[in-house]
Amino acid sequence: MKIPLTDGVNYLKGLLLLIRKDRKITDGEIRLVKRIGKALGFERKFCDNAIHEILENKHIEDAPPAFSTKKIAVKFIKDGLALALCDKEVHPTEEAWLRSTAEKNGLGLAWFRHMLASTPHRNKLLFFLEAESMVVAYT
Repeated sequence: MKIPLTDGVNYLKGLLLLIRKDRKITDGEIRLVKRIGKALGFERKFCDNAIHEILENKHIEDAPPAFSTKKIAVKFIKDGLALALCDKEVHPTEEAWLRSTAEKNGLGLAWFRHMLASTPHRNKLLFFLEAESMVVAYT
C-alpha cells in the first residue's frame, strides 16, 4: 500500500511521541521503532537520533497524528498498541494518547477498546508490523 510522505512522517513521529509517554524508552521499543522507520524508508541514523532525542525534545508538539485515510490510522493504532505492549504493559498515558489518536481519525471509542482488548494475543509474536505493508511515496 502506497502512502503519502506526510503520512509516513506522521506515522514515525507519532510512534516516537508514543514511546516518550511513559518517560522511559526500552530496548524493545527502540528495536520496533527502528524496524518501522526502516520499513517506511527512513535512514537508520535519522531514526537513531530521533529515538535518542525524543525524551528531551520539547519542540515537537505532542498532538495525536491525523492521517489521510482511516486505513492508515488503523495500521498506526495496531502498531502503536504493539509498541506500547513490548514492555509488557500499556501505560495509562500511552493508552490515552492512542485513544485520542483513534478518535481524531474517526475510528471511535468502541473500535479502540476492541483493539486494546485483542492486542495482547496478537502481540505474542511480532513477525509482522502494519508499517511493513506500506511504502512511502516520495514524489
